[in-house]
Amino acid sequence: MSTQPQAYLEFEVYEDNINLLGVAKVDLPDIAYLSQDITGAGFSGTIEAVLIGMMEKMTAKLDFRSCTDAAVHLMSPKKHHIDLRVAEQYWDTVGVEQDMQADKHVLIVVPKKTSPGTVAPASLADVSGEYAVYRYEGYKDGKALWKIDPFNYICEVGGVDYLAKLRQILGK
Repeated sequence: MSTQPQAYLEFEVYEDNINLLGVAKVDLPDIAYLSQDITGAGFSGTIEAVLIGMMEKMTAKLDFRSCTDAAVHLMSPKKHHIDLRVAEQYWDTVGVEQDMQADKHVLIVVPKKTSPGTVAPASLADVSGEYAVYRYEGYKDGKALWKIDPFNYICEVGGVDYLAKLRQILGK
């Protein structure tokens, strides 16, 4: 089946199976690999070596419509297990019809910053929280896309564990 993604229809955010009400938008973390500039004998100039499975820090941001109980709860200086469930609409080019599939993002986060927002007449408060991401998993229609966990030397992308050999070398 060939499908063309069209749009996200709706999403819900949960922590430990409790719906976090009032979330307006989620900025997911960038997945960026560490790199090292290399110069010296053996080649002309400088090259950038991308380090296998070694990650830059990851940050997520949640925007809330107001200072909800969920926004305040996520300020707690502890680990939070966030489960973002997304309904994505797509077009089935073979069956010539629209359908939906489930996207899911699972994050282990610790709060870095909370902005209580803005107070103005006839407006939302625009409360936001910024979170350090310690583990990030992505799924599409139940299929694992990636699992990034720097603490446990895990960098799985598309079913391939790129740090398995490193764990073996280190005796992990």
